[in-house]
Amino acid sequence: MERNEIRIAGTVDDSIVDGEGIRYTIFVQGCPRRCPGCHNPETQCFEGGRVTTVEEILAEIGGNPLLAGVTFSGGEPFMQPAPLVEIARACHSRGLNVWSYTGFTLQELHARHDTAVEALLSEVDVLVDGEYREKERDLTLMFRGSRNQRVIDMKASRKQKRLVLLYQEEEREQSA
Repeated sequence: MERNEIRIAGTVDDSIVDGEGIRYTIFVQGCPRRCPGCHNPETQCFEGGRVTTVEEILAEIGGNPLLAGVTFSGGEPFMQPAPLVEIARACHSRGLNVWSYTGFTLQELHARHDTAVEALLSEVDVLVDGEYREKERDLTLMFRGSRNQRVIDMKASRKQKRLVLLYQEEEREQSA
């Protein structure tokens, strides 16, 4: 694939379940994790989906003035970080925020010592990390499927130089 190409399973033009506000969600094709109970098992095969370009995706994003942001889902976004960095930067220049889901923990991503992965992490505003675990499934959680997953406010974490969660368990329990 060329540098500006990305293999995707598909997109959703106006999602309200993949982060706060109306979102354009990109389902990246390919994931090595194979979590039992995966919400998107059709995205696991690295040869599936279709190849598109960063420019085509950005044109679709630009067609919806109601978007609050863009979400990278999958598959596993951090298996194709370079084109997603370009998309994230363009989205930020348009005033959109960027969320990403990953089956890896933030610590696992940093341990890869991959410059493209680090570049994508530096562009992500909110990271939902951790593999999906069926035994920890909880449909009451905000923007995640199992209790082990975290919704990390990456902007605040970078600013405060510590991990800052956007949604915490005790907030959910108090509001229940």
